[in-house]
Amino acid sequence: MPRRNRRYAWERWPQGRLLDTPIRDLGLTLDGTWVERLVRQVLGELADRGIRLRPHFWLSDEWFSPGDVPGVAVPFYLVSKRLTRLERGRMLSVEGGTRVECLKLLRHEVGHAIQHAYALHWRRDWQRTFGSSTRRYPSSYRPNPASRRYVLHLDAWYAQSHPDEDFAETFAVWLDPASRWRTRYLGWPALAKLEYVDRLMAQVRRSRQVCRSRQKVDPVGRLKKTLREHYVAKRERYAAPRSSRWDADLLRIFSVSPHGGVESAVRFLRRHRREIREEVSRWTGEYVFTLDQVIKQMLARCRELKLHAVGSERRLKLRFCILLAARASHYLYRRREWHVL
Repeated sequence: MPRRNRRYAWERWPQGRLLDTPIRDLGLTLDGTWVERLVRQVLGELADRGIRLRPHFWLSDEWFSPGDVPGVAVPFYLVSKRLTRLERGRMLSVEGGTRVECLKLLRHEVGHAIQHAYALHWRRDWQRTFGSSTRRYPSSYRPNPASRRYVLHLDAWYAQSHPDEDFAETFAVWLDPASRWRTRYLGWPALAKLEYVDRLMAQVRRSRQVCRSRQKVDPVGRLKKTLREHYVAKRERYAAPRSSRWDADLLRIFSVSPHGGVESAVRFLRRHRREIREEVSRWTGEYVFTLDQVIKQMLARCRELKLHAVGSERRLKLRFCILLAARASHYLYRRREWHVL
């Protein structure tokens, strides 16, 4: 009989009291949650592939798999509906908040765990296929959305950010029983990477595990920071970089000439702000919170330039979405800390 999700007394507390509570005092656990059921599903997929490794999972403040640890940290906000609502309220989105997205992230992080367990990045054939794992992780990266050298799994063309992420993304596609990767990537250079992973995992089945650490890095039981402190730091980390280059772009969309009775660009963007940021996030994979910060900067410039929304509402909205998407895909900022190092 399936276990019910755990109920916590603090789920009924006022938000102010909850925000001032240290994360370690929330008593959070994976046991009996919907995430645990998905963890078991992914472990079953490993077993079906003949891989004996069983990564360990724990709750922390982000998704990550630490270097030299064949395990996976899962963000604490997923195990409580109250915390999920708080995450959405503070960050405008919930990474891994749906079954589909959570499975994608679990398979990806398990790829890192496999890499750590068998020290795959030290193999010459791995390096020839994916590159050097010792390459420094970028603070940001510029992807090529048209490239077929990489699989498409997580958003934001994440495989292009680093060789370790390229492997984890390729592994995740290979592991997914519904991916049909041989057909999906037929004719793509990325297919060679998938075929390599297929051969490599056949060898892993017979290999000795190099790293057996059961360490849990930054588990929730040791996080002294309060929820308020956590979100102050997180919002600062994902804030969009400031730019003074919006003016020429905005002037191509909105009008600087005053028109009687015509809506201002500021009011227009405020009306469509939520729809625009969520739509562009789906296109680009950029964090909704970061996109919202960019829109906020554009609003300030529209106000200073006294711009107006002249013309078809549908056309203006589409052109602004294209502008925002182009900016996001031109220079993607990290979605999470680079813990795999």
